[in-house]
Amino acid sequence: MMFASYTEVFSFGGLLWVLLGSMIGIFVGAIPGLSGAMVIALALPATYFMNAYDALILLIAIYIGSTTGGLVSATLMRMPGTEAAIMTTLDGYPMAQRGEPARALGLGVGASFLGGMLAWVVLATLSPALSRFAVQFGPYEIFSMTLVALVLIAAISKDGFTNGLIAAALGALFALPGIDPVSGSLRLTFGLTSLDNGFTLLPVMLGLLVLSQVFLEVGDKANTKTEKVSTSAKIAFKVKDFKDNGWNLTRSSIIGTWIGILPGIGGTTASIASYGVAKATSKNSDQFGNGASEGIVAAESANNAAAVGALVPLITLGIPGSVITAMLLGAMVIHDLNPGPLLFVQTPEVAHVIIAGALAANLLVLVVMWFSTPLLAKLMYVNKSYLLPPIVIFCFIGSYSVSANMFDVVVMMGFSVLGYLLNKAKIPIGPFIIAFILTPLAESSLRSGLVVYGDSFLPLLTRPISLFFIAIAVLTLFMVALSNFKKNRLTN
Repeated sequence: MMFASYTEVFSFGGLLWVLLGSMIGIFVGAIPGLSGAMVIALALPATYFMNAYDALILLIAIYIGSTTGGLVSATLMRMPGTEAAIMTTLDGYPMAQRGEPARALGLGVGASFLGGMLAWVVLATLSPALSRFAVQFGPYEIFSMTLVALVLIAAISKDGFTNGLIAAALGALFALPGIDPVSGSLRLTFGLTSLDNGFTLLPVMLGLLVLSQVFLEVGDKANTKTEKVSTSAKIAFKVKDFKDNGWNLTRSSIIGTWIGILPGIGGTTASIASYGVAKATSKNSDQFGNGASEGIVAAESANNAAAVGALVPLITLGIPGSVITAMLLGAMVIHDLNPGPLLFVQTPEVAHVIIAGALAANLLVLVVMWFSTPLLAKLMYVNKSYLLPPIVIFCFIGSYSVSANMFDVVVMMGFSVLGYLLNKAKIPIGPFIIAFILTPLAESSLRSGLVVYGDSFLPLLTRPISLFFIAIAVLTLFMVALSNFKKNRLTN
């Protein structure tokens, strides 16, 4: 079964999808203002006409490619193409400005590849074992697990725990209309037959992630064009650089992989943590921020390791740890797959296709980055006003193509306005989307548990695995409350 999955991915057709996804992801990741989440949301409609394997291969390649592509603009322009590349600007840009752009890019690309590969080893070895453990979960274990994911995502939200909690609550609220998962009756449809099946995932994501971002870009005219600050686009590296950074690379990759596995934390936190550890343990800590190779290696190996590591909870537990993995989860649902503990049992070939796709994507992203960077360096300076109209057109086509229903277009437009308002209010979109996707799972699990245990909540605390997850959620809330209390004391 595993061999067949790898054969599928590494076939001529499979590699073409990986190559296409890698190129799209790198291109989007290299342009400040665009994001991997945006392009994956736009690509989802096209996957309706693909088989599940090809769709997952394409989306995973876009995901990994966009994570790597962000280092190009971070190094040459001091403008990270993705949030995960923020730390790369601290040393990549100074190294490029002092006359070593080729080395800076080479260090970034090499570290991204090696970090991703080390994380892939963890993905390939840990996922099957974790799935065998997770398949023993009952309804209360699944509910408590989703509860932990939502609490963690809200807790580490960059806009604060309260705003993250508000976003998650709104996402859960919009997931409720439609058919009751237990009784089968309609609820919160307000007489609209188009709402009988609830809000469709794709129009919601296109509105929140893509069209709302277009509104923000249009309103921010100052950033529609980027000034060129570096003309170099070549890539080169010395083997000695990676020998000198061997332990730094390994340590940062481990940190990135572990943080990636934890729900809701992501590549940005991974690169910040790895960069901080590298600086604290370096003999040349005074060089950090001035073009240190250690800083580039730490940041880039960690964020790519986190991207691959985030696939572990996705395919073993059905828990997305970020907006992009939430969309990958949505793609699996769209193709009638069952993400979660039963994936390795019911459709193990799908799980191994994802693992093999991550391997192929890491390999081809390295090749594409090596040869395409001269072109990317020119595309980064394109006026974004030329890119926005086609994006809007694709949004309308994508939302209508779901079911050939204008209601989905109206839903997309409504959620685009909501996304714009949330951004202006500094309420994060990520917790909203993840809660929107996880709420049906959490609700059905909780209510199934109540049926199984005679309307008793007590097994949530008496079953060891469920108690473990509940304890993590409570501890997280306590730590956030304690942190906020200390901040208030300091400010007062």
